[in-house]
Amino acid sequence: MITSFEDLDLSKKYTYADYLTWQFEGFVELIQGKIFKMAAPSTSHQLVSTNLLLEIGGFLRQTPCKVFAAPFDVRLPLPPNQMKEDKIDTVVQPDICVICDLDKLDERGCKGSPDWIIEILSKGTAPKDLKDKFELYQHAGVKEYWIVHPSEQTVIPYRLNEMGQYEAFRPNPFAADETIASFVFPDLSVALSEVFDD
Repeated sequence: MITSFEDLDLSKKYTYADYLTWQFEGFVELIQGKIFKMAAPSTSHQLVSTNLLLEIGGFLRQTPCKVFAAPFDVRLPLPPNQMKEDKIDTVVQPDICVICDLDKLDERGCKGSPDWIIEILSKGTAPKDLKDKFELYQHAGVKEYWIVHPSEQTVIPYRLNEMGQYEAFRPNPFAADETIASFVFPDLSVALSEVFDD
């Protein structure tokens, strides 16, 4: 039984079955078996997360979909038909995720791809969110992925196209004085002035 993060062998690859046995404080993510330790989020990160959660949550009350904020385990089967716990090697904790297929939910979190994921950049997570998770979510079939930059007060939203590739809504990021309509929920418009209002 692993009771301290320091007891993990970071050169080794792990599965979700291993992950379930770990009993230490703090949170980690598994991306294709590799461990990533998560740092405590900053106040600005949490303010943006809360504002987004309130905006999206209010809209989703009219739908069967559910929104969750980290910490919340999302088990991504890669390839998508690989669902056994000893085979799943990717467990992430998106800052915000929306799930419409409620059969994917259980007491441990989400088993399968959410419809929409939002990651809020911080100094320590930016490379992972911009590259590793971008590729991961694209490959897993997450239909919509937003990357939020709190310090720059910008958002880059991506949607999955017919070829299974992410394409940005437009060439340049959305700024704090603009509004973004969701791809998955076209009737939901998010005013970024409300998101970045501290």
